[in-house]
Amino acid sequence: MDYDKLIAPAAAAMRPSGIRKFFDLAAEMPECISLGVGEPDFKTPWAVREAGIESLEHGRTRYTSNAGLKELRAEIARYLDRRMGLKYDPAKEVLVTVGGSEAIDMCIRTLVQAGDEVIIPEPCFVCYEPITTLSGGVPVHVACRQEDEFRLRADALKAAITPKTKLLIMPFPNNPTGAVMEREDLEAIAEVLRGTNIMVLSDEIYAELNYGLQNHVSIATLPGMAERTVVVNGFSKTYAMTGWRLGYACGPAPIIRIMTKIHQSAIMSAPTTSQYAAITALKDCDGEIERMRNEYNMRRRLVVKSFNDMGLSCFEPRGAFYAFPCIKSSGMSSEEFCTKLLEQKHVAIIPGNAFGASGEGYARVSYAYSVEHLMEAIRRIREFLNENCK
Repeated sequence: MDYDKLIAPAAAAMRPSGIRKFFDLAAEMPECISLGVGEPDFKTPWAVREAGIESLEHGRTRYTSNAGLKELRAEIARYLDRRMGLKYDPAKEVLVTVGGSEAIDMCIRTLVQAGDEVIIPEPCFVCYEPITTLSGGVPVHVACRQEDEFRLRADALKAAITPKTKLLIMPFPNNPTGAVMEREDLEAIAEVLRGTNIMVLSDEIYAELNYGLQNHVSIATLPGMAERTVVVNGFSKTYAMTGWRLGYACGPAPIIRIMTKIHQSAIMSAPTTSQYAAITALKDCDGEIERMRNEYNMRRRLVVKSFNDMGLSCFEPRGAFYAFPCIKSSGMSSEEFCTKLLEQKHVAIIPGNAFGASGEGYARVSYAYSVEHLMEAIRRIREFLNENCK
């Protein structure tokens, strides 16, 4: 069998995740301190776990409707209205998915056909480009700069738009930079898009992890934007539910209807136990959100100060749970810096170029770990700099 001829070219051309590469290397080192994977170190709140256990005890182990439990979709709509000011009809405008990643996949596959251009601000999460290319789309990367606090600027967006532009992905609060878009930033972006046929995929998985003076603002709340925006969110980051694999997409009914049809064929339905647990998360766990966010905020200040004290300039992130220090002063590339740090000091962080070419010269550091874990990693990184960057 000639497998090279059998495998679809778009699939063969996909580059492996730079995040998982370092995660796998770190897994082979028992003494390694990993600050690589973006996963909360908190346990899922007990009330949520208890709800999942109760659903199993009552034998609720059958398929749900394709779009998700009616009760969960209603609760998602109430939560988004209460916390974000977003209004959706749970019967027609909400789809429950297997994590936020599936929601992103369904949205791109619903909207993008061969030759369509998808604008992707970067540095950004690793899945947007490969899903776009697998759908036949053309990724158009727009670099976000540290001097702009890694925000997408309206003039840069406008310059990237062509007659072939179909979709803009808005990954804020951002992984890996921690950047956020304030209302005035979003209004400038919305002004560029109004009157066009360009849709927005607003990835808001870190919406609750916002450390600014103002709460998270969704672009879908701005005038004229709900009709052109699919909001993606989920339970992994907000409620420390990564392994439960549950997310959702909300948007215009015609778009959600087609996304649900694809989901029906590809997935069937999201995990039943997770859906019952998520109802409790949305109803009863606002206090847990605040508790985890306050802890992340303390760690954020510790990590940012530590990198700046080391001479690695670190933009102060306003969202998510990542720092993105600049390592250019070391004289090494991102890949070289992170590889040597792993080999010499057994600390795993992610090269910035794993998140796009504009991430070169930076590294992503997750602070979703205990203070003790972070302090030991910082000590080792300081030693590494002293030994390699004199």
